[in-house]
Amino acid sequence: MRVLLILLMCAGPAFGQTAAAPAPRGAPAPPLALPAGMSPLPHGAYRLSFRSGESAVSPAQAQTLAEIGRRLAAIPAGTGRITVEGQASGPSNDVSAARRVALARAQAVRAALVAGGLDETRVDVRALGRTPAALDAADVLPPGVQRAGPTR
Repeated sequence: MRVLLILLMCAGPAFGQTAAAPAPRGAPAPPLALPAGMSPLPHGAYRLSFRSGESAVSPAQAQTLAEIGRRLAAIPAGTGRITVEGQASGPSNDVSAARRVALARAQAVRAALVAGGLDETRVDVRALGRTPAALDAADVLPPGVQRAGPTR
């Protein structure tokens, strides 16, 4: 009886089932299912949208950002830095308030990336404050990706 149990344990998948093939090394990661408030940008960048004046990342966004952090952590450190740029619509007569909100957003996004295993020393945080586009957003730019167009 013990021999039969051991044989069954060592035999692998149950009769009629197939084992899942391991992902080949170097294969691209499957595309991410982005939660509400997140959208893809060109060249592997992502944008998170926020409500005016808010800087908290939703649990679904945090989970996706952690996965992005895992993927970015797999990129060798010598290939470049990750940049998180925070923006805020803020009042036009108080640029300091917009800058503080933008910084809080960028820091919240960085924290979620770090939760996925990305070393925080590889992430540059930029608080853009109020930009001409007046966006309430934070962008995650992987190594080598520059912001398209002027930031101010």
